[in-house]
Amino acid sequence: MIKRSGWLVPLAVFVASACASSVVLVYYFAFRTSLPAQERPVLTDSTRSVAFSLGNAALHVPANYIPLPSVRRGGPVKELGLIAILPNLRGYSLDEAQDFTANDSRIVALTLRAGQTVLPEQDQFDQLYAEQMQDPEGQEGPFGLKQYEFREGSAYRAKDLLVGTTDNGRTLLLCGKITPENMTPSCLRVMPLMHGFSLTYRFKRAQLSQWQSMDAAVRGLIAAFAGVD
Repeated sequence: MIKRSGWLVPLAVFVASACASSVVLVYYFAFRTSLPAQERPVLTDSTRSVAFSLGNAALHVPANYIPLPSVRRGGPVKELGLIAILPNLRGYSLDEAQDFTANDSRIVALTLRAGQTVLPEQDQFDQLYAEQMQDPEGQEGPFGLKQYEFREGSAYRAKDLLVGTTDNGRTLLLCGKITPENMTPSCLRVMPLMHGFSLTYRFKRAQLSQWQSMDAAVRGLIAAFAGVD
């Protein structure tokens, strides 16, 4: 019979705990979503359904999409922060924990808000960004997107605006520039949705090639949570 060293079990527990801690820290510092004071994400692979009311919408969200333990109690909320994993926006699982520690992470951080008026993306382009661009015509960008640079004096000068079109209309992605100080910046999209609420989602610029499929997947995910076919 092979004798097992007494330190193997404690070591395994330590490694698992360290991995879980790194998952939480990378998620927290990489995406910096608005979190309740003094609460940190603690992820779960449980898929039990959690019921929320967000404005006039009823949502049922599997627990493994919800990073904050206090939020997994459900109930009425004005804002709901979620996480999902590309390419098809699954919830957290132990098999994919490594994606939460990678520099080119496949995590998408989503925030749903009720009672907040958000301009359609074409209006965002015209009213928020157009006057701050170096060249209103833009230039050819990656992955079928048009890329716009901002003027030096603009508050957005450290970012690129990448614009695409899908069957759902304009897609505006505000992405941090890749610099020696930040080789893995994030991209942000803000869009109005059904039921009078808005959606913000953030992902790593390294995943920009998936922008079109991400648009469809995000809309489908939120519709599934809302029970809309």
